[in-house]
Amino acid sequence: MNADLSFRSGLKDVVPTLFGYIGVGLAMGIVANTSHLSVLAVLLMSLIVYAGSAQFIIISMLLAGSPVSAIVLSTFLINSRMILMSMSIAQYFKKDSLWQNIGLGSLLTDETFALSMNKINLTDKKLRPQWLHAANIIAYLVWAAATVVGCLLGNLITDPNQFGLDFAVVGMFIGLLYLQIITDRSKSLKTQLLVVLFVAIAMYFLMRFVPGNIALLIATLLGCGFGMVVSPK
Repeated sequence: MNADLSFRSGLKDVVPTLFGYIGVGLAMGIVANTSHLSVLAVLLMSLIVYAGSAQFIIISMLLAGSPVSAIVLSTFLINSRMILMSMSIAQYFKKDSLWQNIGLGSLLTDETFALSMNKINLTDKKLRPQWLHAANIIAYLVWAAATVVGCLLGNLITDPNQFGLDFAVVGMFIGLLYLQIITDRSKSLKTQLLVVLFVAIAMYFLMRFVPGNIALLIATLLGCGFGMVVSPK
């Protein structure tokens, strides 16, 4: 990764994260197949919903016969963290049009957000629409393709966990966190590790009382506040 913010650079920068999309996408497609969803249904879900964890929940709720209102509400809560991410990244596109921002925000994911946070450490806190569009679009297409392939392979693979596919996204985020820590020179290593430790501890205790996705949202907010307190003025 370098300071280039061109469309081609966006294509190159997003490549390492694609392995996470492929692993989780294959697992999602396999689960969908074993739940008797058609390939077309899986493709449309990936293109319209485009949310890994939410798609797993949607499949289980469909099988349980849950009402549409409950499915919509659950999906919103699971992805509510994207509100925080979108607000954080919007400041870098204030000079761009509303439609540019809508396009960027619609396809923003955890991975492309983290990629953007790493990129700004190399570009003097700057981002350009063409760079993020490239990263978002490639991630979007790879995710959809991976879920469809997983669905087609569903009859051959009964347990995706035996291949470690469930760990793919975790491993990817560990790598992104490492890159963030080593490239962000605006904050000391000690401060960054303190925030990471605080969020990890907060998640540990919060998950005892609230669902995982809500715990993640609360821990993120608490981590932001803690980071403001411990960061040198």
